[in-house]
Amino acid sequence: MIDYKDNTLIFKALADENRLQILEIIKGGEICACEILDRLNIVQSTLSHHMKILCDANILNSRKEGKWTYYSFNCDSIENIKDILNYYLSKDINYTSNNIKCN
Repeated sequence: MIDYKDNTLIFKALADENRLQILEIIKGGEICACEILDRLNIVQSTLSHHMKILCDANILNSRKEGKWTYYSFNCDSIENIKDILNYYLSKDINYTSNNIKCN
């Protein structure tokens, strides 16, 4: 069964320019928050806000080391996101636009 609430969290997390830039940075592998701050030229509180949203959507994993947090992709969740997108983008042979009648 489709979990629309979880899917909404994921799509909302992805629907932000800064968060997409963060994901692009993390493509290279695990990275410290300090490096993300330097690359995006944003303040720590703004980064924390974005990282919380990405972590709450299970897109990213985080781990603390000293005073810094390191982030990486949650690979299981990324595969799930791909499956979700495939579900929404695939044609359903039982439900096509030809069956819809609008007056």
